[in-house]
Amino acid sequence: MAVGRFQVMAVLQAARAYILGLELDSAKSWGLNRAIFYAAAKRGFKGAKPVKRSRSEVKEKPVHETPEAYHLGSEVAFKAPQVEGPLYFTIGDKVQTKEEFRQQIESRFGSAFEQAWLEAIDYVKSFEESTLLSQTAFFNTVYKPQRDELATKWSTLEKA
Repeated sequence: MAVGRFQVMAVLQAARAYILGLELDSAKSWGLNRAIFYAAAKRGFKGAKPVKRSRSEVKEKPVHETPEAYHLGSEVAFKAPQVEGPLYFTIGDKVQTKEEFRQQIESRFGSAFEQAWLEAIDYVKSFEESTLLSQTAFFNTVYKPQRDELATKWSTLEKA
């Protein structure tokens, strides 16, 4: 199967979260969570709007955690209930785990996932932290300009 925009968003968001300090399993959960969020946003949300943080709040405390939510810059995701283990995120009643990331994202790459992951890390690292901390800047500057090129490129990587 080809790699699509959904997988590109998930990988770039995971790379972003990893670079900004989340552990790998949590970063993958964040990436899948945000890809699901943006796919839902594209179809149109019904219900409550997410809580936004001001620029001064983001600048003062780029990563902010509450018992219910995790703020990565100006973007927020709800935390899955946790007893121990990695921090995972949830949308609705569905938890985005590392296993879900593997099934929905990594499986589309086959054995080429590691190569795409390293490329994503290098690509995302090339942007200033302020861009990575901004939901709008990340979408418009990091993801949107390269989403189709990355989908095409990553779809043609050597897969086993």
